[in-house]
Amino acid sequence: MLGQIVSMRLARGEVAWAQVALLVGVTAALGTVFALNFTIGHLRAARRQVERLAVNQERERVVRDMYDVLGHTLATMTVKLGLTRRIPESSGDVALAVGRFTELENMARTALSDVRATVSGYRTLSLDSELAGACMVLRAAGVRADLPVATDAVRAELREVFGYVVREAVTNVLRHSDAALCTVRIGPDWVEATDNGGYTGGACARNGLNERPAAVSGTLEGGSRATGARPASS
Repeated sequence: MLGQIVSMRLARGEVAWAQVALLVGVTAALGTVFALNFTIGHLRAARRQVERLAVNQERERVVRDMYDVLGHTLATMTVKLGLTRRIPESSGDVALAVGRFTELENMARTALSDVRATVSGYRTLSLDSELAGACMVLRAAGVRADLPVATDAVRAELREVFGYVVREAVTNVLRHSDAALCTVRIGPDWVEATDNGGYTGGACARNGLNERPAAVSGTLEGGSRATGARPASS
């Protein structure tokens, strides 16, 4: 630009400021266009990255929820199948065996409905229903259940997370422990499950369950015979 002004001064003896202003305007306009194109390119790349991250997060959600649904249900069905298999060997009670098989059929249908709801993103979980289910499953497996009778003290925003913790803890007790007693205790912002068998709660932290307490700024702790969740500030 300075060279153009000097050239005009030497050639004409004066500077055509109108032409200089026009040249400045054209240069600024071209620079703006190039800058906009550069910015648009980066925005498009960022949007594609966000879309990929959203797809990955949704895939992880589905995998995690499918594990929660099927892991618990399959563990329960395994226990029930084992108990049902013993009926012909012990009492030979055909009616009781048929009743147990009917329960298993209903559980399979419920699991299928849960899978469909999970994939659709509409599945919800209740702490009360999980405690009731835990009581039924533990007793069916011959494990004494010492569970809360009321959940009114639990904060509303933590009920679903605590339901997942109870479900996974009970599932792991059935899978990995030889316990005769499983105890669950809850408070306004904490939940703890313990057993008197050989299970250690660290298995919970390895299967992705720790992401759920983290979503409500909480932590999952697993130790010898205990699994619990509480806010990070506790």
